[in-house]
Amino acid sequence: MGLLIRDDRQMKALTGLSQAQFDHLLLVFSDIDQATQQHTYEQGVASGTRRRKPGGGSKGKWPTMADKLQFVLYYYKTYPPFDGLATQFEMARSKANENLHKLSPILYDTLVHLELMPYRELATPED
Repeated sequence: MGLLIRDDRQMKALTGLSQAQFDHLLLVFSDIDQATQQHTYEQGVASGTRRRKPGGGSKGKWPTMADKLQFVLYYYKTYPPFDGLATQFEMARSKANENLHKLSPILYDTLVHLELMPYRELATPED
């Protein structure tokens, strides 16, 4: 599942990153995703609503974190409509939307952690 990427040129065209940059981003993205899952689990335990540990239950369509990262990077590089995104990644349109909203904050936190987000606080309208 995911994009079939054959070489570095295709990786850059579909995600905006080289394979080396993607691999570096993937390490932090995976760590932040795991931390997010652990935090959600702990909140569920504290509120008494959690029934199973992280990783329990049915498995999603994506076997690897690389597939998840490719999905979110592909979306932000190409901005396809959700019908096209869903077709490309073999899922329902509603799932594509749900997955994007789940993975976008993880990508944002990853980019902040790596200090790759641009500074955008402006003091005046002229700025």
